[in-house]
Amino acid sequence: MNSFKKSKLVALACLAAAGSLVLTACGGGTAPKTDNAGGSDGKPTGTLNLGVMYETTNYHPSNTSSALAMGTNWHIVEGLYEFDMADYKVYPALAKGEPTKVSDTEYEVTLRDGAKFSDGTDVKAEDVVSSFKRIVEGETGADGKPVESIYKQFFDFIDSITAKDDTTVTIKTKYPFGALQERLVDIKVVPTSATFDELTSKPIGTGPFMYTNISPTALDAEPNPNYNGPYPAKVSKMHWDVLKDDNARLTAALANTIDIMESVPAPFIDQLTGAGWKVDEVPGYNNPFLMFNTTKAPFDKAEVRQAFHYAIDKQTLIDSTLNGKAEVSSSFLPKSNPDYKEAATQYNYDAEKAKQMLSDAGVAGKTVNLLTTDHPWIAQLAPLVKQNLEAAGLKVNVTSVASADVYAQTDAEGTDYDVVLAPGDPSVFGTDPGIIINWWYGDNVWTQKRTGFQKSDPEGYQQIADGIQAAQQLTGDEAKAKWGEVQDLISAKVPLYPLFHRTMLTGYNPAKVSDFKAIGTTGLEAVGVSVK
Repeated sequence: MNSFKKSKLVALACLAAAGSLVLTACGGGTAPKTDNAGGSDGKPTGTLNLGVMYETTNYHPSNTSSALAMGTNWHIVEGLYEFDMADYKVYPALAKGEPTKVSDTEYEVTLRDGAKFSDGTDVKAEDVVSSFKRIVEGETGADGKPVESIYKQFFDFIDSITAKDDTTVTIKTKYPFGALQERLVDIKVVPTSATFDELTSKPIGTGPFMYTNISPTALDAEPNPNYNGPYPAKVSKMHWDVLKDDNARLTAALANTIDIMESVPAPFIDQLTGAGWKVDEVPGYNNPFLMFNTTKAPFDKAEVRQAFHYAIDKQTLIDSTLNGKAEVSSSFLPKSNPDYKEAATQYNYDAEKAKQMLSDAGVAGKTVNLLTTDHPWIAQLAPLVKQNLEAAGLKVNVTSVASADVYAQTDAEGTDYDVVLAPGDPSVFGTDPGIIINWWYGDNVWTQKRTGFQKSDPEGYQQIADGIQAAQQLTGDEAKAKWGEVQDLISAKVPLYPLFHRTMLTGYNPAKVSDFKAIGTTGLEAVGVSVK
């Protein structure tokens, strides 16, 4: 995308300002993303068809982590502030403007005048409060059991959010925190009266669109007639086709049944561009990671986990399956992040070193069960990963299942899995390190159940947790240095660690689509997009 470099510089400037613990107006304002209207009369017109590769049954705006739900919800629900996902520029959405600073730890935010949910109900400050409580206090699920939001760790810095009056909320923080607007993006405001089931299956919000149909294979949305924000709908219908298979998305693109294609496999670029499509490349945070059951021997030993990373030829993985469209991880954060530091421990491919480490740990010749998700690009990695590990002296069984089935196993009481190879990308929530690192290493399901890191290495876990907490309260170079220490700690422990960071490839048909911008994370954002 021609504007990517410029957009990226804006994003880095905003994130750097956030890291300085000064509340900034980076991206503040309500100017439309584009001057193009939908039709000649300014009304929405036409259908925008999107081909997406992920699936889900959970659209709950306060606890979903699905790439599909996150991407579609961007058009349906709003926070007080939102990101332009192309550059992470923050703008007031449901908020009327910037927060009013009362003190270093207290702010007030006023709601947009006349804001309504898509069902016509007025939005009140109490809806913001209850949406926040859904995250930090949890809810009761459909089965009557408590459901804790994985977003909870994003808001440890907030002491309270209360309603000052019907249109104003008061936010008190536990300490000065510079990225307030960026974090408020992740509190999507939904009606206080909405039930858990309603929000999970078909949420309503205040965004430019509203869902009209959700099925396992397709979703539809139409303009929200009550929307009065800065980015009104420009198409009369959005339609998402869930096409997990790469070839199915390619076929749909070449047949012109979709206009935008998520996650273009690198080998398909020439076919798409030859058919008149554009394919934009955006460096991102999406990665395949190895996750170990650290409560189970021998994966309770850091040296065994490290050996796996030395054993895998990551550059060959990138070259052979992604046509080079990725960068081998040299830290937990990608190089594009302003707080990136080359980690103290580097996992350059070294089969002999891996073999010796496994032998020293008494693991040589052992059988390892590698559980992977069935995402096509992950499935393509598995054979070479198996080959590399077996060359290092292991026997490897590979099982590939849907993501939901992977995490059903890892989250089960007394889980007995060995190693997981799966994709992940929390940058849908933001790109400050407090988001990215806390997602995987906060006090949540990843460390409590999936890796079991809190149980197997409480001291190591606490070192990382303390580092995260300290970094979020520091400024400038001191914050960057502390985030570097955290990256060093993670690189030594590696209960969960990326193999590489992938360049995101997104295709679109310029003969049909206007004002589309590719993003560096999973999902597709088409707010402000129109069709020709």
